Amino acid sequence: MSLHTAFPSPNEIALAHSHSVLSLIKEQILASGSWISFERFMNLALYAPGMGYYSSGATKLGSAGDFVTAPEISPLFGRTLALQLLQISQHLKHAEILEFGAGSGKLALDILIELEKAAELPEKYLILEVSAELRQRQQMLLASKIPHLMHRVEWLDQLPDQFNGVILANEVLDAMPVHLVAWHDGVIFERGVVWQNNQLAWQDRPLQNTDLYAISSQITPQINPDSHSDFEYVSEFNLAAAGFMRSLAKCLHHGVILLIDYGFGRNEYYHPQRNQGTLMCHYRHHAHDDPFYLPGLQDITSHVDFSAITHAAVDSGLALLGYTTQASFLINSGITKILAQTSAEDTIRYLPQSNQLQKLVNPAEMGELFKVISFGKKFTEPLIGFNTRDMSRLL
Repeated sequence: MSLHTAFPSPNEIALAHSHSVLSLIKEQILASGSWISFERFMNLALYAPGMGYYSSGATKLGSAGDFVTAPEISPLFGRTLALQLLQISQHLKHAEILEFGAGSGKLALDILIELEKAAELPEKYLILEVSAELRQRQQMLLASKIPHLMHRVEWLDQLPDQFNGVILANEVLDAMPVHLVAWHDGVIFERGVVWQNNQLAWQDRPLQNTDLYAISSQITPQINPDSHSDFEYVSEFNLAAAGFMRSLAKCLHHGVILLIDYGFGRNEYYHPQRNQGTLMCHYRHHAHDDPFYLPGLQDITSHVDFSAITHAAVDSGLALLGYTTQASFLINSGITKILAQTSAEDTIRYLPQSNQLQKLVNPAEMGELFKVISFGKKFTEPLIGFNTRDMSRLL
């Protein structure tokens, strides 16, 4: 029995939309000589204008969507991030906040409420959002909850030429299209997508992308030892993420970048036992590894290689300020102090918050897999989020 039979069935409108996305992908494959890279496929499935997963109107976040992010789990997450932002703002003049991929707008809401309590609101809270549907959700949420602060919130279509302040991105890097690389008997291939037997299928071709080859060939000795000549290995390379970091470095004049996502340093990412990579899909709160299932209706992600992110950032003139687990970052920044503001005797309010905190910091939940990494320009003050257990040495 197929694993997909256990998934909720899409309605007729959603199914018709997926068929349209599939037709678009098929056309692109046939127009490209019968083969496209997985990076191209993922880009179409997620971001094709008006059709891709992040470009259409389907609900993505929350119980009615496909996955739940930390801001959706608890306001403790955003309130704690606000404490780190407060520390940064003390050392920056006229600092603004720029959030990438703001999801439902919940993180922006919680941060602004906490900063207002501290009388430390930024002049502007900027949001760069590629999804028109999510942008509308963000605007509706913020306008309904904090209408008196809406004059401080501004949506952008592209990065500003110059920015002073904090750039924040929670679960953005994992949704960037990745290339798939396969090693067969010591030879490097790029894994792509073809249209075969009236359906999508995998096909490996000798790797021709020079940038991709230069990066993947550097790790071959680690994952294809001489003692295993028949060793097969598949993994992802996120060239877009490196370009993203270069763009942020060019934009940031004075300030800090905070990135939160799931992933590892390079040695752990390309571990011999992780021979099928980290590609993961999310459909109606079901996690699976089939990116061809209902294109346009499911999220497709891969874990983040934080070493590659760091190399791109440092090469672009940014300084690494810290790298640690989400659990350590939140505890260092004061999440338990925020929880303590609610009396434990007030069980109706305290117990739900306590359970939410556990989801955010428990190693079996989000605490260890999710990492926080920070870079700065013209900023040298130690950040409170990395006071203990800074794992920069693992990069």
